Amino acid sequence: MKVHSLFAIGVSVATLATAIAPAYAANLDDLYAAAKKEGQLTVIALPHNWCGYGAVIDAFKKKYPGITVNELNPDAGSGDEIQAIIANKGNTGPQAPDVIDVGLSFGPAAKAQGLIQPYKVSTWNDIPDSAKDADGYWYGDYYGVMAFLVNDDLVQNAPKTWADLLKSDYANQVANSGDPRVAAQAIMAIYAAGLASGGKAGADAGTKGLDYFKKLNAGGNFVPVIGKAASLAQGTTPIVMNWDYNALAWRDGFQGNPKAEVIVPSDAVVAGIYIQAISAYAPHPNAAKLWEEYLYSDEGQIGWLAGYCHPIRFNDLAKNGKVPADLLAKLPSADLYAKAVFPTLDEQKAASDVITKQWDSVVGANVQ
Repeated sequence: MKVHSLFAIGVSVATLATAIAPAYAANLDDLYAAAKKEGQLTVIALPHNWCGYGAVIDAFKKKYPGITVNELNPDAGSGDEIQAIIANKGNTGPQAPDVIDVGLSFGPAAKAQGLIQPYKVSTWNDIPDSAKDADGYWYGDYYGVMAFLVNDDLVQNAPKTWADLLKSDYANQVANSGDPRVAAQAIMAIYAAGLASGGKAGADAGTKGLDYFKKLNAGGNFVPVIGKAASLAQGTTPIVMNWDYNALAWRDGFQGNPKAEVIVPSDAVVAGIYIQAISAYAPHPNAAKLWEEYLYSDEGQIGWLAGYCHPIRFNDLAKNGKVPADLLAKLPSADLYAKAVFPTLDEQKAASDVITKQWDSVVGANVQ
């Protein structure tokens, strides 16, 4: 059925062969040669200050000259990335993404819909089994924990817990980092708030998270815009919930103006894994595979670490003494990281279904 559907939308024979080929790790020289012939890689939803992606993309281009990196919609959410594949199934032009970087829960769904293709990178065995699809359709790349970034020039007493954010002290100050109807990062913030409110892992945490945000919104604390570095610095959203690696990168980018701090809320420390996958309809399948090889190489993984992300191969790199000492010194060492919980795929899916479907009816805030 998959083969028939591919032919029906006019996918090229080369792309079709790639989509149904077994997963494998390629010879890098041959792969680079094939990717260079394609001449382009199209990525999506990779803001340069997210996980150090700006430097990672530059390093990839320097390492593999002759391949142009076409960057689509840097501020898109995981749901937008999936929709971009669906909308461009028969399109080999610049609007069709070759690769995606999405929240963990989006991987199995994309596989079930036939939207991604299998490929196992050379360092496949170093990726924990719990963080990858056994057949190579998707694989964890990095993780972080949910945190608050606080503009200390405007917020006198920074919140230390999810419960604190409900206080009247933070009226018209709190924003989420995305639209919770489509963005994995925003969904996980709601999930964390739900756990902090006594919710059980899974759908219950999603329900209690929505109740929490209903209170946050009704109390006048929630600002219904997508919180960004600029909105925090300008004072529109003095407190933004986001992954710690984004928060730390934004803080550094301010260079003290404004003064900002990153806080991991003590009442729920929730970790989230993001994953990589190659579109089943990738116009540049070899460039896509080369990109994945780079991201999971020592160099690529350390590049993410430089952006404060916790690369999926961190334990392997550390064990073999490959992590630069200066990067280790920059990592937060708070005891709270040891309390981090990693929601399972089933727990994330159950919560995500509740949050995305009921956000409008329960919270009623149009985040944009």
